[in-house]
Amino acid sequence: MSQDVIQALQVSCVQMHWAKSLSFNVERTLHYIAHAASLGSRVVVFPEANLTGYYFPQVLELSAGSVAKALKTVCRAAAQHNVWVIAGTLGKARSRYLNLAHVIGPDGEITHEYAKIHMAGADEKRYCRGGNKLSLFTVDGIRCTLAICRDGRHPEVYRLPAMAGAQILFQPSCSSDEVEAVIWKRVAGRAQQPAGPSTGIFHCVANTIGQSPDGAQSSSGASFIREPGGMPLAEAGWYQEEMITATLDLARADRRYAMDSMARPPFLKKYWAQMVRDLEKRCDLPPR
Repeated sequence: MSQDVIQALQVSCVQMHWAKSLSFNVERTLHYIAHAASLGSRVVVFPEANLTGYYFPQVLELSAGSVAKALKTVCRAAAQHNVWVIAGTLGKARSRYLNLAHVIGPDGEITHEYAKIHMAGADEKRYCRGGNKLSLFTVDGIRCTLAICRDGRHPEVYRLPAMAGAQILFQPSCSSDEVEAVIWKRVAGRAQQPAGPSTGIFHCVANTIGQSPDGAQSSSGASFIREPGGMPLAEAGWYQEEMITATLDLARADRRYAMDSMARPPFLKKYWAQMVRDLEKRCDLPPR
């Protein structure tokens, strides 16, 4: 399907608890895939590590086989409902864990995987390491990119893909922290700052809610879907599990600000062009 055929894309972002069991997470993921499909969404985005959860005392007890089985179950659901699914896991790698986002096509096949680059929080820094590439992939011919939670604080992660043609940034997130930090994030604006005003692309965030089992940490919620000017098309609450849905008018994602940066100042132009070429060479590599 060519990009010029696609005029609009309906996207759903799911807001889930960040510290539940693998079986609970799979059940809720399957529920929302079916629900989003019933509403006509083409893409369903889940939070960071939505399958394994982000609470490391639980994650460390999971076997690689159980995580792989859960991911295969989600792949089958994507095929059953003919939708794109972006799901997350914390997966064991050769050296520590990778924080992964899996892009699953309507045929049930994983078409792209991205590993979070910028670690956040004491446990993640202890047990995980960063990935080796930026994200660039297609959904029904539309170029898209991924940033996972803290990655969004580093604009080059999504601005370079925007220069390469990405019209949508999908950002799975788990902005869990001590309660004072979570409240500060809400008062200050958002844990995830809108990407559109500095790029000219859509920004779809699926964040988490809830407290850790020990009550020491919470999550800020407030998932959103924003148009390229930064205006909200849909927003979620702070505390409840829910799904938000919006239709993206792709003609609005002209990437103007990212493209302006490629041209001015002129002395940087060749460096931006080289970085875009390097991004495109690496985007299909498996995360390592």
